[in-house]
Amino acid sequence: MYTFSSKLKTFSFILMLLGALGIGIGFMSAPKTIQDVETILKTEEAHHEGGHEAVAAHEEVKSSTEVKAEHEEHVEHVFHQLQNKPWAALYVACIFFLLITMGVLAFYGIQQVAQAGWSPVLFRVMQGITAYLPVISVIFFVILLLSGFHVNHLFVWMKEGVADPNSPNYDEIIAGKSGYLNFAFWISRAAIFLLGWNLYRYLSRKNCLAQDEANDDVFYKKNFKMSAAFLVFFIVSESIMSWDWIMSIDPHWFSTLFGWYVFASFVVSGVTVIQLVTIYLKSKGYLENVNSSHIHDLSKFMFGFSVFWTYLWFSQFMLIWYANIPEEVTYFKTRIELYNLPFFGAFFMNFVFPILLLVNTDFKRIYWIVVMGGIVILTGHYIDFFNMIMPGTVGDRWFIGIPEISALLFFFGLFIFVVFNALTKVPLLPKRNPFIEESKHFHY
Repeated sequence: MYTFSSKLKTFSFILMLLGALGIGIGFMSAPKTIQDVETILKTEEAHHEGGHEAVAAHEEVKSSTEVKAEHEEHVEHVFHQLQNKPWAALYVACIFFLLITMGVLAFYGIQQVAQAGWSPVLFRVMQGITAYLPVISVIFFVILLLSGFHVNHLFVWMKEGVADPNSPNYDEIIAGKSGYLNFAFWISRAAIFLLGWNLYRYLSRKNCLAQDEANDDVFYKKNFKMSAAFLVFFIVSESIMSWDWIMSIDPHWFSTLFGWYVFASFVVSGVTVIQLVTIYLKSKGYLENVNSSHIHDLSKFMFGFSVFWTYLWFSQFMLIWYANIPEEVTYFKTRIELYNLPFFGAFFMNFVFPILLLVNTDFKRIYWIVVMGGIVILTGHYIDFFNMIMPGTVGDRWFIGIPEISALLFFFGLFIFVVFNALTKVPLLPKRNPFIEESKHFHY
């Protein structure tokens, strides 16, 4: 049985405390009034006085009323962006950890359906990681509810009057999607998806534990059938989820590859987390049946899914950029102009580094190289989610500061506490899985 060390538990509490304090500071430092934004903009203008000559010449041909109206609109826009910043930082970190957990759950389901012989010794690790799913699901659902109640402005299609032709906020494109993008339908889909994923996690773990005490393979067969049904539900719900929770932040834009792109991002992150938790437990003397071949196979999945992500990244970018259709290319134009470093940085971290570190067969078995590669991959995919969400919520007002780092620390600390606490509840080796002996003696 695994024992959750007091040092690791204390470390998780410290991370959560620091994260919560930083999140609070982020919300407190956000502007509370339009006057606060006016002050911020005046300070910025004082630092860029030389660059306003063209703007001033342009404004001379306008009436003072037009200039004032444009200024007020700009100030209100910046106000919403700056108020969004701590919310967006919280949202990015929350959905990142939620989808990492989902990536692990999907990978676990695939192993069940494939009747894989190499992976049963890792099932308890996967189940421990997915114990985080109920906790993070509740937090994420609350954030979605707060968005619907206009506590934040993360989703512009939720703005009042956006589908009303008589409203000054009317948007023809969003109005045309209002049959799908409306809060009641949107939050109902979220509830169904989260409940469905959590139900599979609970029942599959229950069957797996029951199989340890059984005299036949009845519970294993139940898990096989249930996992097959879950994967059908998952691939549909995952695509819709990616449209609802990420793509709808930019409601004028769409991509038919987006669901697969998001899938590749969080599955490679999930496999990487399985690898890092496994290596940590091995370093503490647990998982004696996990050998270098298991580590090698997980590294191959890390490498393979990184290449798959790159293929989708390039396919989506190349086709949209080459076609140069305004309503599509604006998505990448915004990111290249305003998020140049994180946009291309994510590509190098998620493709170039895995290629350099994990393409060699021997490197896939060396712990420190695999850990270093895993840290780079997870950082790169956090930045990938940052690139997906921040441009539509904070625009050019982005930077990775206290709110972003604090949100990561909080959810990471919570992850450590929940996951490693869950690992203490049951033995780390499934006893009666039909393939457990093959898994114990797996060699590549």
